[in-house]
Amino acid sequence: MTKKDPFSSLRIPEFRWFISMRLAIVLAWSMQFVLIEWEVYRITKNPWSLGLIGLMEVIPAITMALFAGHIVDQSEKRNMLLKCFLGTTLISILLCYLVHPETVSVIGEQSFLYAIYALVFLGGIIRSFIIPSIFSLLGLIVPKSQFTNAATWSSSSWQVSAVIGPALAGFLIGGIGVFSSMIFVTISIILGIFMLLQISKKPILNKKIGEPITESLKAGLQFVFQNKIILNALSIDMFAVLFGGAVALLPIFAQDILKVGSEGFGILRAAPAIGGLLTMLASTMFSIEKNTGKKLLLAV
Repeated sequence: MTKKDPFSSLRIPEFRWFISMRLAIVLAWSMQFVLIEWEVYRITKNPWSLGLIGLMEVIPAITMALFAGHIVDQSEKRNMLLKCFLGTTLISILLCYLVHPETVSVIGEQSFLYAIYALVFLGGIIRSFIIPSIFSLLGLIVPKSQFTNAATWSSSSWQVSAVIGPALAGFLIGGIGVFSSMIFVTISIILGIFMLLQISKKPILNKKIGEPITESLKAGLQFVFQNKIILNALSIDMFAVLFGGAVALLPIFAQDILKVGSEGFGILRAAPAIGGLLTMLASTMFSIEKNTGKKLLLAV
């Protein structure tokens, strides 16, 4: 019996660049949200202002998801990601200006909040294109026989970045401040762009180029609603995500209740990702194939 090579996909040079790119981008994202949440609550001390950050991100994520998938299917994936990352870089540069110590005194607290919400909203639109593009690009980089191995490494890289990013952001806030930390985030995104450019352009495999978006959306919705397992799983997951948004209130706990400072806030923000990483490791040792639905419902 041939022993499986756990590092098989990592022997592909472009996949190594892909993993490095994803590490850099997810690290930047997870740090950026910690910095935004911390600064907004530090300035406003208003839970409502803090909660609106999550709302500004989720609105475009929900409304653009179907349209973004259609556009990504008919686009060259590396170029799509490049455009999105350039947009993310611009947003990060503007955020650097907004979190500068003197900006609020110049433009006022209300203008600061409006600008933050607008940039988070634009970032949500861009992310709705990035996520399907990344998954599609992965399938074009590695052969089908190594896709499962590659997907495992890709998911692991996401979890690692999601753990390190918030904790690192918390310690950087305490060490060098929010402004310098946001510059670090911008540099991380630029490094991600450099890594993406090491990957060659890939062919567009969609055979329905030019298909009207209404037809594409109709086919996708029909598939979901006709497959009860997928529909139920999505519904349960949506319920979990709705109440999982309580993490947006962590700056209040860190600053006013627990009084653990930015470092403690970073650790609190990293805790959900740590739990996800531990669960992923546990699922590799214990089978979840039996009674999967009950286990999903129990987890929610």
